[in-house]
Amino acid sequence: MKEVNGVSEKEGRAEEKVLRGGNTDTEQQHHNTGPSSSQGQRISALPSVYLSIMPTVSPIKDFLAGGFGGMCLVAAGHPLDTIKVRLQTQPLPAPGQKPHYAGTWDCALKTIRNEGFFGLYKGMAAPLVGVTPMFAVCFLGFGIGKKLQQTSPDQQLTAVQLFNAGMLSGVFTTAIMTPGERIKCLLQVQAASSGPKLYNGPVDVVKVLYREGGIRSIYKGTCATLLRDVPASGMYFMSYEWLKRSLAPAGKEGELSPLRTVVAGGIAGMLNWLVAIGPDVLKSRLQTAPEGKYPNGIRSVFVEIMKNEGPQALFKGATPVMIRAFPANAACFLGYEVAIKFLNMIAPDL
Repeated sequence: MKEVNGVSEKEGRAEEKVLRGGNTDTEQQHHNTGPSSSQGQRISALPSVYLSIMPTVSPIKDFLAGGFGGMCLVAAGHPLDTIKVRLQTQPLPAPGQKPHYAGTWDCALKTIRNEGFFGLYKGMAAPLVGVTPMFAVCFLGFGIGKKLQQTSPDQQLTAVQLFNAGMLSGVFTTAIMTPGERIKCLLQVQAASSGPKLYNGPVDVVKVLYREGGIRSIYKGTCATLLRDVPASGMYFMSYEWLKRSLAPAGKEGELSPLRTVVAGGIAGMLNWLVAIGPDVLKSRLQTAPEGKYPNGIRSVFVEIMKNEGPQALFKGATPVMIRAFPANAACFLGYEVAIKFLNMIAPDL
């Protein structure tokens, strides 16, 4: 009888039925003569070739590994994020004058010259504190989105289904992302401004915003964040999953080397920002504007940008975003995979 990886065709069919919850011929005999074996006994009897494709899901490990991956992303990408926000929010120059920043490199040099190297890390505390729960919720949302669309646990989802699951993760993270982005942007813009210092740090930003407008002020830009993160997260997860399938060696689907993980994560991050950059400009302008400047929210921001600067303004900061996207998201996914392997090694039963 023909064998594949040491498993006969008959055994393979029987074990496939076990995996899908069906009964084998042997189980039917047990049913007729006495109590059948438990599900745990049946699965433990499967050859290792099948057990290797049934990874144990651990929410605790996903939470910890996702948080570590998010910290890696912030540490690798925050300097260019600071440059992006300052380019997006710099005031229009007076007629005949040059803009304050001529571009990405000029912004970086002026920031380092005026504030030192760590000026590029202004406002990092807020996203760093928020990344652990945010990435935990992000991966949770993606997992729920996949499960809602699966008719069986082993069903492979299409690209459209993966996109839908990713969009759900964007909805899940908005509650954490919006205040974190608001605090970060205000601190980044303040550091570049020559005006009076309004905030002494992230906690002080929260106090001032709450005093001025309550929770509503802290969550200013929620719709803009949804507009950015829902489609962008769909692209993010869909492209990463597709790249994992494409880059994996034959017969080892989803198993990537560190280099392949870096490539898949980096490209997915760039595709994510290709979708997100326009809404991100609207969000940054809205979240850093004085109260009352944009009475209709992002609609007012959009009208003003189209009237005064044109469609190209929606791509301000695109250069630092794309330069940042690859290393930051490569670091995120690499950190996640390394953390998962480490947790599996020190706490296999966690």
